[in-house]
Amino acid sequence: MRIATFNINGVNTRLANLLDWLEAARPDVVCLQELKASDAQFPAAAIRAAGYHAVWKGEHRWNGVAILSRGGEPVATRRALPGEPSDGQGRYIEAAVDGVLIASLYLPNGNPQPGPKFDYKLAWFERLTAHAAGLMASGAPVVLAGDYNVVPTEADIYNSRSWKKDALLQPESRAAYARLLEQGWTDALRERFPRDPPPWTFWQYFRQAWERDAGLRIDHLLLSPAAAERLTDAGVDREVRGRERASDHAPVWIELD
Repeated sequence: MRIATFNINGVNTRLANLLDWLEAARPDVVCLQELKASDAQFPAAAIRAAGYHAVWKGEHRWNGVAILSRGGEPVATRRALPGEPSDGQGRYIEAAVDGVLIASLYLPNGNPQPGPKFDYKLAWFERLTAHAAGLMASGAPVVLAGDYNVVPTEADIYNSRSWKKDALLQPESRAAYARLLEQGWTDALRERFPRDPPPWTFWQYFRQAWERDAGLRIDHLLLSPAAAERLTDAGVDREVRGRERASDHAPVWIELD
């Protein structure tokens, strides 16, 4: 079972790229982030024609998450992160697919910091950690996949010199990610690539970041013990980032036995 996460950065703008990758890579499950499309604007027909069922939580212009499945239809269990009913941002969706509970999440960026956006990032992270504890306690195979907007360590970025004030690298962000891992989650890409540096998953559009391979690792798949024991491989389809009109993220994937 190959499960991928891909911040598409505009599902309609980059639909051709997405469909090309789906045809070539044929992942069984795909978690998408940054749809930048309302529920009605989601290209369900095109994705269905590519052989995928889908559940999604859209948001006009910003955010938006989805889960695609090539096998059985995903059964949505949540379309929002619990803990704050007034939060209408499309950042979390959760579904059962072929016996695995899978979440697609888009954690807040948090810039500029300090300020309300950074406070929202940390509060959202606390809600995620609280919900994740319940998922962990269930004993089920769970995959928390998405764009966490956190560079976990200094080894997860090409050079942090110009990023010192960025919300992705702040001690509070890194501490929140570490607390989540302490529940027992396995960072699948780090499990597969324990040596530094790990594969990058994101390259900015400016300063020739892609051409210089000036990347970071902010897209993560975290596995519960029942899922981690089935992990056989993980990787990044980095060539997708080099295509015309590409997202600034590359797909990240795992394989479960």
